[in-house]
Amino acid sequence: MSTSLSAINTHPVSGVLFDGPLWQDSAPQGPRPSVVILDLFGTLVAAPSQAERNVAAIRFAEAMRVLPTVAESALSDSWRVRHDGRLKSTTEVAAYLVARCDAPASHVTKVEQLLAELARDRLQADASLLRVLKELRHGGVRLAVLSDASPDIAEAWSHSDLAPHFDAAVFSCRASAVKPAPQLFGAALEALGVASKQALYCGDGGGDELAGAERAGMRVVRVERRGGQHRLAFGETAWLGRAVPDVEALPSLLNMWGDR
Repeated sequence: MSTSLSAINTHPVSGVLFDGPLWQDSAPQGPRPSVVILDLFGTLVAAPSQAERNVAAIRFAEAMRVLPTVAESALSDSWRVRHDGRLKSTTEVAAYLVARCDAPASHVTKVEQLLAELARDRLQADASLLRVLKELRHGGVRLAVLSDASPDIAEAWSHSDLAPHFDAAVFSCRASAVKPAPQLFGAALEALGVASKQALYCGDGGGDELAGAERAGMRVVRVERRGGQHRLAFGETAWLGRAVPDVEALPSLLNMWGDR
């Protein structure tokens, strides 16, 4: 395959600065990455807003016939258990939420259906992003997604428009660890069959992922949170490293490495 990425429908890198230094007109240092590992929420698809979270809580409350505040509390308090592998399926997540809300077990099926529906909706990707993923693949770059995700997201992934563009997908609920656990980054590298120095990690910074990827030996670039900085993120820490506006800027960035 060609190693040149034409950056069709992409954003130029020059002139954009967020928290730290930017690759300007000079090529980045080191060998050109052969793989890019991408965060999911806030990077490939928009992170949820508080308003969307409130609407979801109301829908869960209706499904379980409990107060919205009860459903919201159950969702908030269960984030880790839903993401760290203790719950193995959407059915188990639904049963856990129903139990936390002291709702009748007969409501598990409705909650499971709602989880699946919301997961499908959350994995809807912009056409511009799908074009860029295709452009990266055609340029010889292999891709993986690495995300803190609950089983409903992991189960919906293979049916999404995103999945065909990726060589590997590592989800926290399947790896039994959440970011920035080293085994998550190691699992992504292992799935792609590459050393850390061959990988570029790209994410919006939630879950302290950028520092975690850097500790794993990857080169790292931050993107502005997809959907806007007001969108929800958990465990975000300050980042003084490289930054680009969005995933659509990656072909331009990779071109600055030159031919491999």
